[in-house]
Amino acid sequence: MNQDHNTYNAQMKTVLDNIERVMIGKRETAVLSLVALLAKGHVLIEDVPGVGKTMMVRALAKSISSVFKRVQFTPDLLPSDLTGVYIYNQKTQDFEFRAGPLMGNVVLADEINRTSPKTQAALLESMEEGNITVDGDTKSLPLPFFVMATQNPVDYEGTYPLPEAQLDRFLLKMNMGYPSFQDEVEVLRRAQLRHPIEEVEPVLSTEQLLQLQEDVLGVFVDETVKRYIVSIVTESRLHPQVELGASPRGSISLMKAAQALAFIFGREYVIPDDVQYLAPYILGHRIVLTAEARFAGANAELVIGDILSKVEVPVVRELNL
Repeated sequence: MNQDHNTYNAQMKTVLDNIERVMIGKRETAVLSLVALLAKGHVLIEDVPGVGKTMMVRALAKSISSVFKRVQFTPDLLPSDLTGVYIYNQKTQDFEFRAGPLMGNVVLADEINRTSPKTQAALLESMEEGNITVDGDTKSLPLPFFVMATQNPVDYEGTYPLPEAQLDRFLLKMNMGYPSFQDEVEVLRRAQLRHPIEEVEPVLSTEQLLQLQEDVLGVFVDETVKRYIVSIVTESRLHPQVELGASPRGSISLMKAAQALAFIFGREYVIPDDVQYLAPYILGHRIVLTAEARFAGANAELVIGDILSKVEVPVVRELNL
C-alpha cells in the first residue's frame, strides 16, 4: 500500500478516535457514521433520548472542520424553517435570502418522525438532490452535506413510521443503545469537570474530506463481489417473509458503503466480509415484512441474517473494529 493510503488510514483512525473520546465504547457507531459520510450518504438512528446522538454528530462535525446545524422536528415545523425564507429589506428595496439550517455541512435532524410529511419532503429533497427550493428558486447546498436523522421507536407516543420512500433515501439505519456499565462510569468521570466535546480538535478540512469522498469511489469492487451484492438484494425480494424487497438503490448503497468501509480499513479493494457486515444496516430499513412474519415475531435483522446464510459467500474474514 502506498504512502497516500497509509496517510488516509491514519486520518480515518484519528477521526474515529475523536468521536470515541466523546462517545465512549461506541466504536462501531463511529465507523458506520464515517462510512456514510465517505459514501456521500445519510444516517438514520432509531433510539431513545439521552444516549448521546447529538454529541456524536457534533464530534464528527468538529473533526472535519464543518458547519454543524441541529433541527428539533416538531409537529408545527414548516418547510421554510428548514430551507430558509426570502425577507424584504426596506433599505435595499429587495428580497434577501435568510438561510435555514439545511445550509450547513453536518445537519442533525432530531426526532424526524414527529413532523408533518410536507416538512419531511423538504428534508428529502435536500438529501436526494443536494439542493433546496425556496419560492420557486433552487439553491445548491454546501459540500460536504451530511444528514444524521434520529427517530424515537414508533411505539412512543406521538410518533409514526416514516414512508418507505423516505427511508430508502438513508444510506444506513442503526441503533446506538445504552453504554455498558463500565463505559457509563467512564462517561461520568470524563464529564465531571469538562465535557469531552470541548477537547475535540479538527482533523480534516472540508477540502480534504471532499477529496477523500472522491478517492472512495476508486476502491476496487471485483465482479464476484458485485454479483454477491446483487444476489443478496435479489434474495430479499424472494424471501417468504418479505412483502417488499430492497430496490436497486439498495444494491448501489451496499456497494458504495462497502467501498467506504474498505477505505477506512486502509484497503484498496472490497471483500465479501465488508458486504456481510454492512448488509443489515443498509438493507434492514429497505424491506417490508409480511403481516404474518411480523405477527410471528420476525424482524428485519433476523430476515437479513437468514438471507446472508442462504447466499454463498466466497471468502469470510473477520473485521476487527
